[in-house]
Amino acid sequence: MSTTTGIPDGSLLPPRPRLPVPRPEIAALPLYSRALGLGTTTWVASSNESSVPPSKVVQDAMAASAAGLNRYPSLYGDELVDAIGRRLGLSDEQVTAGAGSLPLLQQLLTAYTGPGTEVVHAWRSYEAYPILIGVAGASSVGVALDSGHRHRLDAMAAAITERTKAVIVCNPNNPTGTTVTHDELLRFLSRVPRDVLVVLDEAYREFSQPERDETSLLPTFPNLVILRTFSKAYGLAGARAGYLTAAPEIIRNLRASAPPFGLSRVAEAGAVAAWAEEELLSATVAAVVAERQFLTRELRIRGLDVPESGGNFVWIAMERAGELEQACVRHRVSVRAFDGDGVRVTIGGRPATQAVLDAVDSYLGAPRGTE
Repeated sequence: MSTTTGIPDGSLLPPRPRLPVPRPEIAALPLYSRALGLGTTTWVASSNESSVPPSKVVQDAMAASAAGLNRYPSLYGDELVDAIGRRLGLSDEQVTAGAGSLPLLQQLLTAYTGPGTEVVHAWRSYEAYPILIGVAGASSVGVALDSGHRHRLDAMAAAITERTKAVIVCNPNNPTGTTVTHDELLRFLSRVPRDVLVVLDEAYREFSQPERDETSLLPTFPNLVILRTFSKAYGLAGARAGYLTAAPEIIRNLRASAPPFGLSRVAEAGAVAAWAEEELLSATVAAVVAERQFLTRELRIRGLDVPESGGNFVWIAMERAGELEQACVRHRVSVRAFDGDGVRVTIGGRPATQAVLDAVDSYLGAPRGTE
């Protein structure tokens, strides 16, 4: 003990780490994967971005909003929330906006899960789920997909325990592209206890061209939360804007626990303008769906396992995914490989599609022409 300050002599204290140490569950988290060849390839088919930039109307709206960057944005993306609510028939208390659907999911998990709780989700599904669940301090419970690369909703319902606080359904599923039908979702919701959140992640819903909007289920199932984004079909991945719809009680809790001013003025202006361009959205989706059908057919002709996709991407199920990814990079196109499971290819223009097919032919060792 120091005789002058009363502070213990440092030489008597146990040795300390040389750097600050995170929580053990954070230290154990995997990093979000990165595709090969980024920055060196001609075509990027690895991140499920739109290959088409936003319209001039959207760009002009974003540029005009920059004149007010000395001021904070609205607290909860008020103008965007109002526009979304009016079209979907929801009140402002049923919608909240944020910097993409992923931060909104993180807010949700932070508010409703935590140490000692579990979150059930399909696997393989979006690779960020186990990371976000771990950050919240909860345990990730992955339920294997079926042989057709689809959610096994009955098995997911059976995996719910006393510790389960949330279940995530990715529809269409990333990275396999497979979809859950409205009737399947309805049966699943009927089986889930009302004190368990059901998080429906619809980042790619526009490309599945659904006949029904699942927000119609919110009054019947107050534990349902729906996530959507402007990063994919609306072409605003670089702006970061998304929204969440749920019961007013859930929205209030999210707003109470969220950092203020979560959606930038520029992103909100772009999202509001893009939301109004319904005809352009339809044309964009139609072009992606047509190219997706072409690529799916060509890959199946080559004998590959490619499930029907409802996203702006296709999934090639294969164990040696890394080898195909390397072949694609050699043909100047980046894709996303999940070694042991498969390769995800984002839909772009025909030159990018042809580069992928050339890479596949090279990998298979038997070049064939396309129809």
